[in-house]
Amino acid sequence: MPAEYARGAAPAASALPPTRLRIFVWGGLLVVILVAGFVSLGLWQWNKYAVKTVLQAELDRRGRDAVIAMPRRAASADFLRYRHVELTGEFDAARQILIDNRIDPTTERAGYHIVTPLKLAGSDMRVLVNRGWVPASVDRRILPEVPPPTGTVNLTGIAVVPPSKFFTLAPPAAGWQPVWQNLDLGRIKAAAPWPLQPVVVQLDVAAPHGFGRNWPRPDEWADKHLSYALQWFGFAASTIGIWLYFLLRRR
Repeated sequence: MPAEYARGAAPAASALPPTRLRIFVWGGLLVVILVAGFVSLGLWQWNKYAVKTVLQAELDRRGRDAVIAMPRRAASADFLRYRHVELTGEFDAARQILIDNRIDPTTERAGYHIVTPLKLAGSDMRVLVNRGWVPASVDRRILPEVPPPTGTVNLTGIAVVPPSKFFTLAPPAAGWQPVWQNLDLGRIKAAAPWPLQPVVVQLDVAAPHGFGRNWPRPDEWADKHLSYALQWFGFAASTIGIWLYFLLRRR
């Protein structure tokens, strides 16, 4: 018997029988694939948690700043995002849209967000104002009657940048429609005959001319993303641990 076997040393991987060698190689490859997949999913969830946390911190920080007047000239989305703004102007009732399939978090009922363009006083610039949530009728062909007030109004709210990517089951209809599936600023800009600021103002709870305004926080579900990330990282660590256990056990 060779001396290394007499001393209880394990044989090298190349000295393993062919069947065990194949198990060793393919098992190791499977572990690498699983760990890479688990880590990738964990990083994806961690990134979502980090982004939402940063956005919430920005909202909290800018929310403590003084209220600013909405610029009458085009401004950048980064400058306006999460700023507490004041608007003076007139609503454009002809261009009001209803954003479908909005769920009220309190009642869990489906309804619409009422989004109305506001023409800023002394300018041709428009700003979209989200006036809040209204319930949908049982008969979806019947739309809620929510006309905006006429004349000059003075409002305050938080400027938010809506998402630019959406999941849709069918392409949107051409032209201006009374009901939209998503608040797509790019589509609105393409269909509107006037300049538009790159944000939507969520009306303050105390501001007039609004409806249900239980606005979601930027860090909504952030804790769940963190929990999912830790679970995926845990799966990766467990996979490595199980592989090492059986590898050492074989030796």
